[in-house]
Amino acid sequence: MIRRLLAGVAVMWAAATAAYLALLLAPGDTVDILVGDGPDTPEIRAGIIAEWGLDRPEVVQYLAYLGRLLRGDLGRSYQSQRGVGEILAGQVWPTAQLTLAAAATGVALAGVIALVTAGRGRWSRTAASAAELVSVSVPPFLVGIVLLSVFSFTLGWFPVSGAAGPEALVLPALALGLPIAGVLGQVLRDGLERALEQPFAVTARARGLTERALVARHALRHALLPAVTLAGWFTGTLLGGAVITEVLFGRPGLGQVAMQAVTGGDLPVVMAVVLLSAVVYVTISTLLDLAYRVIDPRVRA
Repeated sequence: MIRRLLAGVAVMWAAATAAYLALLLAPGDTVDILVGDGPDTPEIRAGIIAEWGLDRPEVVQYLAYLGRLLRGDLGRSYQSQRGVGEILAGQVWPTAQLTLAAAATGVALAGVIALVTAGRGRWSRTAASAAELVSVSVPPFLVGIVLLSVFSFTLGWFPVSGAAGPEALVLPALALGLPIAGVLGQVLRDGLERALEQPFAVTARARGLTERALVARHALRHALLPAVTLAGWFTGTLLGGAVITEVLFGRPGLGQVAMQAVTGGDLPVVMAVVLLSAVVYVTISTLLDLAYRVIDPRVRA
């Protein structure tokens, strides 16, 4: 766990450094972005350079940037001149709602598909594999467009955009959760089928344990190990897909903030979103290490 924590710190430092290098290499002049549409005079430019410390060497600016991060200071937005932490704090919960709902949707669909098709006939496995392949191959934004066309514009069952009420969360969560369900369902089914062929499964059947009880008590735990490994992958899928999904469905959240910051050249906000994503990824990876110890007693040994 100590090694894992140190590795997490290294990942966050690498993310912070990569974000800072992106700031340096980004096209355009920082002063031009800060001036915006306001008056542009040499005096104003000199004041901006002095205020933001842009006249200092890049190494000094980098060290000052790391120092601010250690103090929890994410800087100020170029566009709104507000604290970046204040901007992100108001948008974290809508994104958390979407990602949690999408993760729950993906896990639930994957579990149902795996339990229904594991060890079944050839046709059911083929149909499930085809559905999983389609769900993984089609990008979430295209799934979202189809869902909007059918269930919002045609049937009118769900709102087109916004985040007013639980019904506005259904289509975005489904669009973002389907790719997760496709991959996770296949992994769970393969894990269940391998577990049901192990010697402990034969012994359990010989003792009179029903197939349903065998799956619930023994096989499912063995099948969860490779599925838990994928949790790190679909964390990145959720974080990346949330940007496009929030824009497509007109939802508030970090995706909207990131998109507006990228198009407006508001690099401190972009850097903060990158760092927040790294923190989330490291936290989930650490929790997965703990989950391994709970699921598989052999890891504890």
